[in-house]
Amino acid sequence: MKFDLKFDLRVALSHIDLPQAEWIGLREVKEINTTRYVRDRQPQSNGRSQSHGVMIEVLVDGQFGYASTNYLDLTNIQITAEKAYQQAQTATRWAVHHFTIAQRPKSIGQYFSPFLKPSAAIAPKEINALLIEICEKLKVSEKIVKTSAYAVITETETNFVSSNGSDIYQKILAIATDYAATAQDGTIIQRRGDNGQLARCNQIGMEIFDQTSILQRAQIIGEQAVELLSATECPTKTTALVLAPDQMLLQIHESVGHPLEIDRILGDERNYAGGSFVTLEDFGKMQYGSSLMNVTFDPTASGEFASYAFDDVGIPATKEYLIKEGKLLRGLGSVESQVRSRIDGVANARATSWNRPAIDRMANINLEAGTHSFDQAIGDVERGVYMQSNRSWSIDDYRNKFQFGCEYAKLIENGKLTKTLRNPNYRGITNQFWSSLAKVGDLNTVEAYGSPFCGKGEPNQVIRVGHASPVCLFENIEVFGGAN
Repeated sequence: MKFDLKFDLRVALSHIDLPQAEWIGLREVKEINTTRYVRDRQPQSNGRSQSHGVMIEVLVDGQFGYASTNYLDLTNIQITAEKAYQQAQTATRWAVHHFTIAQRPKSIGQYFSPFLKPSAAIAPKEINALLIEICEKLKVSEKIVKTSAYAVITETETNFVSSNGSDIYQKILAIATDYAATAQDGTIIQRRGDNGQLARCNQIGMEIFDQTSILQRAQIIGEQAVELLSATECPTKTTALVLAPDQMLLQIHESVGHPLEIDRILGDERNYAGGSFVTLEDFGKMQYGSSLMNVTFDPTASGEFASYAFDDVGIPATKEYLIKEGKLLRGLGSVESQVRSRIDGVANARATSWNRPAIDRMANINLEAGTHSFDQAIGDVERGVYMQSNRSWSIDDYRNKFQFGCEYAKLIENGKLTKTLRNPNYRGITNQFWSSLAKVGDLNTVEAYGSPFCGKGEPNQVIRVGHASPVCLFENIEVFGGAN
């Protein structure tokens, strides 16, 4: 990644003149985002954007103030720092908590996401040629009426320095892809994607564009889209439900991740993203799910989509159990939320870019592996449904009652996968659903996915999240399809 603008963040910090400030932090973000999209073999988008700016954070009289700029010279840095200072002073009149420099400890370190091939290893024309070839491979039949291949490559560099000696550098290469086929037969229309829309996300290099494996997947995607046209409608009944890791992605995200965000529980997000059924008094007491439920916050997971070594206010990232053996232990609260709520949290103050302050966000929220192979997970199921790949979702603003739809399903009969089902859906209530968790797959069933589009905050911030999970069996779940 190269930027023509020469700017030294440490020099900029040393020239800020705010003698009354208790603490000053500067977070510089440089980002290049490349989007390539092909539909029905025709290139639709070859977008490339570049962003570079600095967020300045100032602690004054126990309050944090924020201001940002992409005019990166010493004069504008001083002006921006003064704006942040004035905002912090103004905030003292409506303060809900008095913060100290203890919420911004000194941190020094680096982080580099893992990759074998850098972004420059494959020329743009080669990526476009591969996306066109994917569309060709997806069209396995004349019943395929639409094919698409989509790739988003994001390169991010973050520098963070502070008046008490923090000095952090992090460099991330993140890639999200989506390959999909839509099939039609009369009034029946079915879409099949590559583990769900833009769910295949990782911190990885250009080695992800391995032609052989991608084209093999594209062939299967196209075949399954056609297969769904003649599939049986998912039955409507209360039954055993087995979820693949690519659907567990959304199940974890919506019914564990968002409800445990401390700023939502405190009411900060209620106006926009909603609240939570979880209360502060529930931590350390609530039985969130069955004893097989072990959920961790883990930005240290190598290659997962939302990994990092430090959050955006410089707090070192560590793996922490949010839920252990079904018991709720810890919230998704950054340092400010932790001191306000007096609840243990994690290093999850994250911002979408240089022009937003960091707020409580998910990163990698993972369900830890159990002990069952896939065959063992379904082996005792006399009759049930196995679902893959999210298609739709609905959940109330307290993250309690939900309804999810999937792209593809199989009937389970006498411990075996049998016929294909279309339009599979299921519904539940968060605590009841997780309490029905009866088997958790072993490490061989674990897969990691993610999303580049988790939205929250006013003004809105869209951020990357990652979720890894094994296959899971839930008992006595309401499933339904589109049958009359």
